[in-house]
Amino acid sequence: MTIDKAGTYSLAGRTVKRVGYGAMQLAGPGVFGPPRDHEQALAVLRAAIAAGMNHIDTSDFYGPHVTNRLIREALSPYPDDLLIVTKIGARRGEDASWLPAFDPDALKRAVEDNLVNLGLETLDIVNLRLMFDVHGPAEGSLAAPLKVVADLQRQSMVRHIGLSNVTPAQFEEALGIAEIVCVQNQYNIVHRDDDAFIDMLAAEGVAYVPFFPLGGFNPLQSAALSDVASRLHATSMQVALAWLLRRAPNIMLIPGTSSVAHLRENLAAASLTLPDDVFAELSALG
Repeated sequence: MTIDKAGTYSLAGRTVKRVGYGAMQLAGPGVFGPPRDHEQALAVLRAAIAAGMNHIDTSDFYGPHVTNRLIREALSPYPDDLLIVTKIGARRGEDASWLPAFDPDALKRAVEDNLVNLGLETLDIVNLRLMFDVHGPAEGSLAAPLKVVADLQRQSMVRHIGLSNVTPAQFEEALGIAEIVCVQNQYNIVHRDDDAFIDMLAAEGVAYVPFFPLGGFNPLQSAALSDVASRLHATSMQVALAWLLRRAPNIMLIPGTSSVAHLRENLAAASLTLPDDVFAELSALG
């Protein structure tokens, strides 16, 4: 089993394997507080690197501060080829709520916290996550917060900038302020609002990183996916990830888990080839 079969994509001037790791689930329940099993969390991170992954997605508001400190403990000093992508633009309330954090001081503090907790002098990629609607992209100008991030980039605190939870119009607005290397939105077999957006980004050589590969399925869609998975002798997650890999060459995966066994199951998606008829059948679910 090797993730190399999924190929690579150029991200931030680096050659990055298309199957990476999302660290969100390493935090406690609700992405809040410490992990249930600290040593297991470290083991998952080390297993991801041992499997050849060179792309980790994280944020200092996971926990908060939990996942970044785990990444530093498990992996620092970091492999030379490891690309760590983090997010800013939100904070956690004492009740574990997700709150916007867009003012200049909050954005700068978020970058500083990511630097400290990851043990880095410069962040490889910072995704500005928009919070006009916590449940999905919603229109609104991103100019003010993005200019703050661009200024932090000029100060060498940030190398590259990405966007999360954004619309195509916001992406176009962003291009007038800074180079954007990636977009991270919800997208999967049935949640297909970004179909045209993905194709536009692919044409421009911009990476698209989907989250919630199994999010938003209704019972009939879940049953159809399970049926396909059974026929292919795979899991539903493996099939969903394999569909994403085939959907567009600029899609990069960051499935998350707090289990080494589950991590290895996810890795197998890189080796799963969907026949044309199966890909079409799955695509019709959306």
